Amino acid sequence: MSNRGTDGRRRRRGRKNTKKAFIILGIEVVVLLILLFVVWTLFGRMKVDKVGKINLDEEKIASSVNSGVEENEEMTGYRNIALFGVDSREGDLDKKTRSDTIIIASINNENNEIKLVSVYRDTYLNLSNDSYNKCNTAYATGGPEQAISMLNMNLDLDITDFVTIGFGGLTDVVNELGGVQINIEESEITHLNNYQSTMAEELGMKYTPVTEVGLQTLDGLQATAYCRIRYTAGDDFRRAERQRTVLMAILDKAKTASPSELENIAGKIFGETYTSFDLQDIIALLGNVTKYNVVANDGFPTADMRTTGTMGKKGSCVLPVTLASNVQWLHNFLFDDTEYEVSSSVQEYSSKIAADVSEYIGE
Repeated sequence: MSNRGTDGRRRRRGRKNTKKAFIILGIEVVVLLILLFVVWTLFGRMKVDKVGKINLDEEKIASSVNSGVEENEEMTGYRNIALFGVDSREGDLDKKTRSDTIIIASINNENNEIKLVSVYRDTYLNLSNDSYNKCNTAYATGGPEQAISMLNMNLDLDITDFVTIGFGGLTDVVNELGGVQINIEESEITHLNNYQSTMAEELGMKYTPVTEVGLQTLDGLQATAYCRIRYTAGDDFRRAERQRTVLMAILDKAKTASPSELENIAGKIFGETYTSFDLQDIIALLGNVTKYNVVANDGFPTADMRTTGTMGKKGSCVLPVTLASNVQWLHNFLFDDTEYEVSSSVQEYSSKIAADVSEYIGE
């Protein structure tokens, strides 16, 4: 694994302390509340054993930031947060469960614009310990610290904060908002209603079948079912896109809610999360919710620089072609950096991934 200097760690610790003060006083806190709200609705409510604010190992996180990333001027003014959705039916949010959803939320502090990138859960990456596997394995192995480290190392990022939520239904929250506007395609209707039927039986609820295509208001159960669809063209890539679509639709609807309505919903969220943030500070700044906009969203690896293949016992993986070129694309997408040069660490991981792909599935 590439070495990182102690000077960089000292700078990182200083930056962390400054950042924590800014969280309490700054408007970025509101953005986290919005993202926490909309992501949580995608994965639902459940009773969990590990909730609330935790303190990450700052040394471990600092050591995962590749050499040169902190000095990258193009990233100045942006805040990157990791959002994890885990499928833990036993209520364990700290580890032992794979992160089925990984979203990077990048916030432009100057203009309040947000960009979202789904990192596909089956992407073959360095797990931050020089072992290579599907990237969602990192959370199962070492919880949020290892998952954040994995993202930083492979993507030349400087993430220090996260929010994790458990898997479940978004029914109640969407219903409280009065539903969300989603454009339904013909190929999605059967799968959407099949998921609805299954969930309705499990929850002891009635459901309303979707019968028409086009833009329409989905209730909570319908929106949940829509997020789960992965059997149409696009498979899991399209499912991740649907999740981002619903996330943004909920954000739009949340902007029309009153502060008291949002606070009521937020009260239900806070007991179901595992996060590095102080949520009491977030809830105090609900009034600025209308200032923020999601202006772009995509998935990593990007569509024209990825493939899939079976990597031996690790199974079918999403393969970046190459990791280095995808990281260049990512920095252009998130930070408008058209001239980005990846770190030597990313180049090392990129070469290793290419070698492994050649070994398992050939050129």
